[in-house]
Amino acid sequence: MSDRIIAACDGAAKGNPGPAAWAWVIADVHGHPERWEAGPLGRATNNVGELTALQRLLEAVAPGTAVQVRMDSQYAMKAVTQWLPAWKRNGWKTAAGKPVANRELVESIDALLTDRDVEFRYVPAHREDGDHLNAIADQAASDAAVSQEPAGTALGHASMPVPAPARSTPARSTSARRPSGAASAKGATATKSATAGRAGVTIKAKFPGTCPCGKQYAAGEKISKLGSRWGHPDCGGAGSDAG
Repeated sequence: MSDRIIAACDGAAKGNPGPAAWAWVIADVHGHPERWEAGPLGRATNNVGELTALQRLLEAVAPGTAVQVRMDSQYAMKAVTQWLPAWKRNGWKTAAGKPVANRELVESIDALLTDRDVEFRYVPAHREDGDHLNAIADQAASDAAVSQEPAGTALGHASMPVPAPARSTPARSTSARRPSGAASAKGATATKSATAGRAGVTIKAKFPGTCPCGKQYAAGEKISKLGSRWGHPDCGGAGSDAG
């Protein structure tokens, strides 16, 4: 069995640019999430959120630890795995001769990747059959973009963010490229959250989680939006904004 831990990271911006944030979640070798963190970025773009999420994740993983990083941003992943060598050769200019955007973040990530065993894996976003860790990171980043407050395990938030249910989407090839700048896919996050988060909406939980009251609920159990989190419908608004 591989001893490579699994992690996911994501960024969010409510508008592009707009209130933005980053988030990551780290799991064990079996994919069970263990800790997470999210932080605000003020006004920024989706791409800044995505790159910052990767930077903060790499800073949180010990250098000698083999890790698989799951991302739904082809821009951020390709920036540090495919385009970076050419940018360096061209004096940090793109093929079109323009300065590389977000250069400081890219350089920081490049340094963090040096002599590390990191495997990148692209996962489609906002899919009912999508990656669970990516969904957690997406929700954490979205919540932090709205609240502009840091959150995470180290800050006492023991329970993982609960992803809002994704809309059903037609089957499509996972090799299809994401729209330029990631604006289209990330815009779907705001639409999804606004729809699923209306007061009074009750859905079946796709994943197990913890209600703001402190008690757990199982996958398939009915839950409702309670403030910024999901939990038992009978709990109403009590403690809904905690954590």
